[in-house]
Amino acid sequence: MQEAFDIIKDIPWWGWILIFLAIVAIADIFFNKKHTIKHNFPVVGHLRYWLESIGPELRQYIVANNREELPFNRRERGWIYASAKNMDNYEGFGTDQDIFSTNYIFINNALLPYKLPEGHPNLKNSGFVPSAKLMGEYNKRRRPYRPASVINVSAMSFGSLSAKAIESLNKGCKLSGAYHNTGEGGFSPYHQKGADVVFQIGTGYFGVRDENGNFSMDKLVEMVDSNPQIRAIELKLSQGAKPGKGGVLPAAKISKEISKIRGVPMGKDVISPPYHSAFSDMDDMVDFIEKIADATGLPTGIKSAVGQLNDWENLARIMEKKDCGPDFITIDGGEGGTGAAPPSFADHVSLPWIYGFTDVYKVFQKHKLTHRLVFIASGKLGFPAKATMAFALGADLINVAREAMMSVGCIQAQSCHTNTCPSGVATQNKWLQAGINVKDKAIRTNFYFTKFRKELLQICHASGHEHPCQFNTDDVDINLSDKNLAKTLATAFSYHKDKVNFASVQELLDCPHLGGNLNLKKMRKTEDAID
Repeated sequence: MQEAFDIIKDIPWWGWILIFLAIVAIADIFFNKKHTIKHNFPVVGHLRYWLESIGPELRQYIVANNREELPFNRRERGWIYASAKNMDNYEGFGTDQDIFSTNYIFINNALLPYKLPEGHPNLKNSGFVPSAKLMGEYNKRRRPYRPASVINVSAMSFGSLSAKAIESLNKGCKLSGAYHNTGEGGFSPYHQKGADVVFQIGTGYFGVRDENGNFSMDKLVEMVDSNPQIRAIELKLSQGAKPGKGGVLPAAKISKEISKIRGVPMGKDVISPPYHSAFSDMDDMVDFIEKIADATGLPTGIKSAVGQLNDWENLARIMEKKDCGPDFITIDGGEGGTGAAPPSFADHVSLPWIYGFTDVYKVFQKHKLTHRLVFIASGKLGFPAKATMAFALGADLINVAREAMMSVGCIQAQSCHTNTCPSGVATQNKWLQAGINVKDKAIRTNFYFTKFRKELLQICHASGHEHPCQFNTDDVDINLSDKNLAKTLATAFSYHKDKVNFASVQELLDCPHLGGNLNLKKMRKTEDAID
């Protein structure tokens, strides 16, 4: 025994390395039943899988150039991070974009920019950009709602995102006057930190379901009556990442708290059906929307990705006939991606936002219904120039999701569905969440929204307008694929946006239904910090 111990003790450090490699080689050759590469190239074959595992990071930080990476390139992420940190988000020496590429947009500035008159609200707060339209006005809802910000947080549920991420976003929305969409995962305590809330009802009816998993109007009314910060209800029909396919929350991400909020068991994947059980067809859906609006008094709308247009035509005809229906419509682009999805869905099912929105807008324009609806745009529009294009096409509000996640620390690791998000934003792992400083991330969310609106308003004024709702389809040109000729949006998509009933920003400020719990003095302090 002593001799064996002496032999082991005399083995040099490099000898232990050789022994370890020999054991790995034996295991690869004789016990590995899954990986051919490891069997045929023992030890060395492990490098292949290791390099593959860090491939996204290598491409993101070393290989890809500033404008190459998807879904968001380095320049786009850099603008969000700099804005959220209240740092310099300018770039020097001209653009590095390929301005002759297909679908590149040009905003047509005016010869003389819009000049703010004496006493204008934006002289004191250049980030104050409320909605020009009042949700629920046409249908005479008991509690109509005017969002205090045209840029807001899109639907991302507690469960998909961590508690600290949701709380950071909600507190940031409170500071900036934006609303916070709950996503389909229910109304959590982390959505109750002071911001206006749009409560989303998905096919699983989480938070408003009975013991059998069916929709419960009583639970919805009780929740709305107990939480006046809930200002609107959104009925989710589908989302851009996976339209026609229900959501999935893996069992690994379901904590006791999530189980209680959603009303689902622990230890099992939560799978939302692709369809609603509360209604069966378009007529039923419109009646269901009216029942919700009547019971809660809140503006009620729908969210959907766009594919076939016959259902949209049918919806427009029903709204025209019954003189009722959704107060707002959120159009999600097929490029949306906060929900994990099979590549076949994420890559191919549903139209990109610009095609889907223009198709749907023209349907409601044909039926003379655009004045009754607030159009909400969602799908990689979290940048001032893209938002300008959306307003020019007819959007009234912009919802941002992944861009808002980046403002609280998301690094585009694309591991949202694995519960291993390294930034703690999209995981229920307590250790990974621990690095999120809620107070700091809330301030960053606030800065992102404030800088976004400020720059959007500067573009607006440069184009001769007072408010983004005044953008029209002749204000923006887009490069087309035929010889890259640039044409106006009006020419490219064959319609002119209907004029929005807008008098002045001051009138919006004086609206009794203006949301956001606005404290303009606090917002001005944010402006001073930015300046």
